Amino acid sequence: MDVLEEIIPLLKEADYLTVLTGAGVSTLSGLRDFRGKNGLYQEVDADRIFDLSCFLSDPGFYYRHTHELIYSADIVKPSIVHSTLAALQRKGYVKRVITQNIDMLHQAAGTHDVIEIHGTPAVHRCLDCDQEFPFDGIAEIVQAGEVPDCPDCGGIVKPDITFFGESLPEAAIAEAIEESRRSDCMLILGSTLLVQPAATLPLYALQHGGKIIIVNKGKTPLDRYASLRYDDLEEFFTFLSEALASDLL
Repeated sequence: MDVLEEIIPLLKEADYLTVLTGAGVSTLSGLRDFRGKNGLYQEVDADRIFDLSCFLSDPGFYYRHTHELIYSADIVKPSIVHSTLAALQRKGYVKRVITQNIDMLHQAAGTHDVIEIHGTPAVHRCLDCDQEFPFDGIAEIVQAGEVPDCPDCGGIVKPDITFFGESLPEAAIAEAIEESRRSDCMLILGSTLLVQPAATLPLYALQHGGKIIIVNKGKTPLDRYASLRYDDLEEFFTFLSEALASDLL
């Protein structure tokens, strides 16, 4: 059996299939990843983008450098990975999607109940008066080349993304762990599995008798535990998309 064809019975046999996604799934949408060859972390000041102390001293640095990554929803569209996962969820195969990403492309593709373990830019809030602001209004300001601030008190407006120096969202992490424990099969996509707590989530599935499937361009620490390992996300999801279209799934 071809390696790609092996995925069909694994998906069909799974009673509770979850998905863990990293930055690699969004590179097919034209977004840069973080640790890849041309990733953001190849730039000298990249660590400052999501550093809380840097943000507090210069919010504009964050907004200028995440214009494309986060605030260009009208330009950056979901990839074949995002759209196929949404279709697999609609057909009942995928129970939950857990993501390390902050680009909201899963939601844009139609996936619901996404667990965002690094927070979300869907909501921004004033750090002084705690007023909340929806994403669309903030995105419009950022796309105009301006830095948003609170119209009421003039305070700094920050997205509900977890910056370095902040605690991860406890409720999302707890939910991700519980979903991982329930998984009899976990599909791990575009993640190096080097960043915690995402790197630990597949272990919960394995410890409870689940299988893991890894699709990632580079090696991961858990490759030897994978029931199926593949490198090319686009090929993998082109195959799955065609399988859905031909009723193989």
